[in-house]
Amino acid sequence: MQAFGYVRVSGKGQVDGDGFTRQEETITSYAEKAGYQIVRFFREEGVSGTKGELDRPVFQEMMEEVLRNGVKTIIVERLDRLAREYRVQESLLIYLASKDVILINASTEENVTEAVQSDPMKKALIQIQGIFAELEKSLLVKKLRKARERKREQGEKCEGRKSYAEVKPEILEEIRALRRKPRKGKRLTYQEIAVRLNEKGLTTVGGKPFTATNVGKIIFGMK
Repeated sequence: MQAFGYVRVSGKGQVDGDGFTRQEETITSYAEKAGYQIVRFFREEGVSGTKGELDRPVFQEMMEEVLRNGVKTIIVERLDRLAREYRVQESLLIYLASKDVILINASTEENVTEAVQSDPMKKALIQIQGIFAELEKSLLVKKLRKARERKREQGEKCEGRKSYAEVKPEILEEIRALRRKPRKGKRLTYQEIAVRLNEKGLTTVGGKPFTATNVGKIIFGMK
């Protein structure tokens, strides 16, 4: 099982102290005993425990990772490391539960999310937050759709991944040169071109190594 560790210190002066080390050691100790692999620690530096999720840049980064890569467990040393003020703590717990994230208190070994969900009132709040999250998503989709429509009316490109001609024209030139049939010998295959590109340290628009498939698509698009 994989998990993220979340650690926080309030004051700037505590960043260089042993606060992070102590928290990480407690979390690691619990994780080893419970069978969790800590994929990454997220360090919230100099952020007060009274701040909500919108004022925690590292917390937001962690949630982006949670929603992106499928790690759904977060372990903290104690609940006051998540938030010191009860109102903020409860708000964060409900937010995490609404995203199906499991929060574990390493000091008490308690599954905090499970405890929150067993409370009828808090469970209702989780469901309400989920409804508003869906509403927010729908409004955002509608807003983006209108923005795209305006751009299309103005003749601007507004959808899809940017082309190589827009962001990596040098790749197109390299592929043209490699694909050019020599006077003697055979034209390079797509796989051979991909190998040559990778050997030169070049990458796709998405930052990945080239394959025969995407080289073929690029060449097809150049015709």
